[in-house]
Amino acid sequence: MDEIVWTQRARHNLEDIGEYIAQDDPHAAERTIRRIVEQVSGLAFYPQIGRVGSVEDTRELVVSDTPYIVVYRIRERVEILRVRHAAQRWPDFL
Repeated sequence: MDEIVWTQRARHNLEDIGEYIAQDDPHAAERTIRRIVEQVSGLAFYPQIGRVGSVEDTRELVVSDTPYIVVYRIRERVEILRVRHAAQRWPDFL
């Protein structure tokens, strides 16, 4: 498996996260977004690395050194569904 596809919703989540963090620290925002994207890219090689998701047919990648969780599913490719803060209620908004 080598293809990762971000849904529009997941891309918006990532943008919102960056904008929110950048209000206080633009450099921290860049680091956080970079860390999320880098760890997601590893799913191309190890798609099963995330834990079983709270929603059926999904998996969750806990992004190290951040409070974020990437929700994804594995089909013919890895589909990134959401990027959420660990404190957000889940799964009421997939």
